[in-house]
Formats: sequence, structure tokens, C-alpha cells
Amino acid sequence: MNDSRPGGTGTRHRRTAVPRGGAAAATAWTKVPARITVGFWVTKVLTTGMGETTSDFLGRAMSPVLAGAIGLLGLAAALMLQLRAPRYSPWIYWSAVVMVSVFGTMAADVIHVVGGIPYAVSTVAFALLLAGVLIAWYRSEGTLSIHSISTVRRERFYWATVLTTFALGTATGDLTAGTWHLGYFSSGVAFAALIAVPALGRLAGMSAVATFWWAYVLTRPLGASFADWMGVPVSRGGLGWGTGPVSLVLAAVIAVAVGLTAAAHRRSGAAAGVSPLPAR
Repeated sequence: MNDSRPGGTGTRHRRTAVPRGGAAAATAWTKVPARITVGFWVTKVLTTGMGETTSDFLGRAMSPVLAGAIGLLGLAAALMLQLRAPRYSPWIYWSAVVMVSVFGTMAADVIHVVGGIPYAVSTVAFALLLAGVLIAWYRSEGTLSIHSISTVRRERFYWATVLTTFALGTATGDLTAGTWHLGYFSSGVAFAALIAVPALGRLAGMSAVATFWWAYVLTRPLGASFADWMGVPVSRGGLGWGTGPVSLVLAAVIAVAVGLTAAAHRRSGAAAGVSPLPAR
């Protein structure tokens, strides 16, 4: 997969000013993180854990309908801010990821609890849905690279993919922990081992795009399994810390991580001579 093909006929491009500094400054104008660092993956795993425990806490603290409405409204608001933002903002981007995590968990859980669909079935269904989204994205744009998110249509494909990966990861994590009786901690260890596979594949020369999305899917059950292990009662194989407290602690750690990312982003923009983008 390469990025040689442009957005395609009819793709509505964003109107942006050209940053000072040329190609070196271009990464400051992407709508998603331009550099995939260790910090990115750590923050991503933290958001998956927080999404899992927050969804569980809301589902027990109030009616499922009210919890679902809160999750949906939060998701809509976060994605609206992200889609309307003129360029990448760490705070806006990671807020959207958190809300996708919360709602993605709710979607997978509702299908199982309310719809009575086994996790094995929903896992396969979400995997097929993810494949469908990726195929549609590639056939439309000719690339799945996150470094090509430069049009409205590509950004929508990106967030549709992200939402689907969260739902798939939730169903997969619950499948291994519950249906297959591995438990939350053992599931977390298993996914920690599995996530090393795309890393090794990248070192072996595999496509950066393929290994990125492979790892992205696995971060969901990885973070959720360990968060569940910390939050659920001892009788269910957890540490019994409670989903509410675990969610609050994870939220605080995420805020610190995003704050550090935002500070680094501002420094890199200043070094490249990037001025604020005019309003669209």
C-alpha cells in the first residue's frame, strides 16, 4: 500500500495555509498524530482501559438507556470538535479517542447483554465490519496510511475504522476473559504477547500501514483486560479496586500524557516556524 494516489475525484480537501518551514513543518498540519511514538501507544492503551471501566461504571450506576445516551452524546460532541478543528490538537484528538473507547465498549456490551449475541459471534461480526470499512477506505482513497488524513472523507474513514476497532477489541477481550475462561489478567498477558508480533513484523519489513492497524486493534483488548482486572471484584478474578476509581486514576494519567504530548507538539511547531491556522 502506498500513498501515491491523491484524494480522488470529488474529494473535498481542507483549505489550509501553507506552513512556514516547508516539508519539515508539514507534520504540524495533519489532523491525527504525525509521529507514532511509544508515547502514542502508551496513551492509546490507557484510553482503552479507561473506556472499558467508564462504560462499566456508567452501566451499573444508571439505566443502560441513559448510559448509552450519555456515551452517544459525548461521542458526537467529541467527533464534531475533531472534525471541525482546523488542524491536529492533542487535547481534541485524544478526547475523541476516549469517547470512541467509551461508546465502542457500550456498543459491544449492548449487543451481548441486551441482544444476547455471544462474544464469539460479535467478534467475528466486528472483524468482518472492520475489514469492510478498510476495504471501502482503500478502494476510495488508494491508501490506509494515517499520514494521509488530509481530506474530510479520509478523516471520516479514519474515525469509522477507529470506532470499529474499539468494538472489535471489546468483544475479543470479553471472549478470551469470559467465554474462554482465561480471566482478565491472563487475557492481558496474552494480548501483551500478541502485540509484539506486529512490532517484530515491522522490523522484518512488513508494511507500516498493516502493522499499525494490527497493533491498533490489539491495544483495545490489552488495555481493557488489565483495567477490568484492576476494577472488577475479587470474586470475578480482579483486584476489586472498583471501576469508578480505576476510571478516575486512568483519566488523570491520560491527562498528564496528553499534556506532555501537547507541550512537545507546541515546541515542534514553534521550531518549524508554524503560525496559527486561520479560521475556515
